Amino acid sequence: MKRFRMLLIALALLPLPADADETANPPDFGTSAQQAVSGVLGQAQEFALRALSFIGVRYKWGGNSPDTGFDCSGLIRYVYSQITGQALPHNAQDLSQIGQNVDRSELQPGDLVFFNTLRKPFSHVGIYLGESRFVHAPSRGGAVEIVDMSQRYWQNRYNGARRLPI
Repeated sequence: MKRFRMLLIALALLPLPADADETANPPDFGTSAQQAVSGVLGQAQEFALRALSFIGVRYKWGGNSPDTGFDCSGLIRYVYSQITGQALPHNAQDLSQIGQNVDRSELQPGDLVFFNTLRKPFSHVGIYLGESRFVHAPSRGGAVEIVDMSQRYWQNRYNGARRLPI
């Protein structure tokens, strides 16, 4: 069911090409949903979409699995490991030192977005989805969710973005 939900979300987020016509052949869904998504999207976009499959997983400080819960960096770390097989540091500050700096105007799905939520820079991280939205594990008592970066709270706390090597 998770894979089906991830495929539906992936298809909903895909932009239509400018020259798309109604006679184009649909993708072959004879393979698993994950393979279909991987075939259509790059790994960075798959990174963003895979994070969406954890919407609703409860927040847990220091958490790094869907079974026990996630904190913000635990979500990033878990999803990145699932995609690449590589480990990342387990805190937002350290994650802010990895990869390539990205200007806000150049954000792409899969980029990490950082915020100052604890009165210190780079204290919170999420995965950019596109159209000013990102997915994150918010805080104690919350669950993984999608939020809009254009909301005043997030605009005022934005610290920057990084593109991870995927």
